[in-house]
Formats: sequence, structure tokens, C-alpha cells
Amino acid sequence: MIAHTDIPDDDQTPLPSYYECPDTYHPAPDDPPAVFLAGGITGVENWQESATVALADFNVIVLNPRRRHFPIDDPGQTPIQIQWEHRYLHLPSVLTMFWFPPGSVQPIAMFELGAALDNPARRLIVGADPDYPRIEDVRWQTRLARPDTTVFSTLTETLAATQAQLSQHRNG
Repeated sequence: MIAHTDIPDDDQTPLPSYYECPDTYHPAPDDPPAVFLAGGITGVENWQESATVALADFNVIVLNPRRRHFPIDDPGQTPIQIQWEHRYLHLPSVLTMFWFPPGSVQPIAMFELGAALDNPARRLIVGADPDYPRIEDVRWQTRLARPDTTVFSTLTETLAATQAQLSQHRNG
């Protein structure tokens, strides 16, 4: 587990348990809920850091595929990255929060969203910035697969929905 030392902790709020690729997380029965931060990585802002801060008060396991230092020149890291994401995206109890920021199409995230939408057992929250280049694809794919799922327009709304679902999950 990586201690996320660059996240401000002004009010001494405990940070969530934080796992970043390629860290290994072994779920245990008494663990708090886990949230996978799915969505854009390459060519977009580091929205995962803001999401981690926003989830700090919720006593959750944060699974972040975005590495602080990805060794882009090492082709051996690609299968490690893909296997890590696949493993944690498919944990049975994980809540997957998708965020599609502007700046890049993010085809892998779109592929992951399609797979998640097709599994009715998967709990997910979906958000896409209005300037995301394929926002209509996200809206339509979500609408067709899960008509009752809202696609949120801001990271703040997406995080609020994630927090609400975490609270619901805790309260039964």
C-alpha cells in the first residue's frame, strides 16, 4: 500500500486505504467498501487525486490504476497494468466510479465501461465532462444498457453520487 503523502490532511481526517497499480490489495471480509477509479489516465488531468481526497472521509479502499510514475519506456509494464486493472475491476464487491474528463478519447476506459454496463451485478457510477469528445457515446451506451443510470456532468456530481452509494451500502 502506498501512503499518499501529497494529499492535504488539514483536519487530521484519516485517509482511505489507497492502492495504486501495481500495489496488491487482498480483500478481507471486514474491509470497508472498495472504489475503483475508472476512466481517463493518459492525456488528461489527474482527476484521481481529487477523487481520493473527496473519498477520504468515507473509510473506503481506493483502487487507483493511475501511477504517479509510469515507466512508459518499459513494454513489460503494459501487461502488468492491464492485469491489475482487470483484476480489481472485476472484484465482486467493488464500486466502480467512471469519470471521462475532457482532453482525450480514452478508448480503453470506453471498453471498460461497456464491459461494466453489460454486467448487471456490477455497481457503478458514471460521469462525463460535457467537453469529453465521446460524451454522446457514454450517454447512449449507458442509457441502452442501464436506463435508470444517470450520467453525471461534473466530477463533483459523480463523486457525490459515489459517496451516496457508499452511504447506502453501509446503511443496508
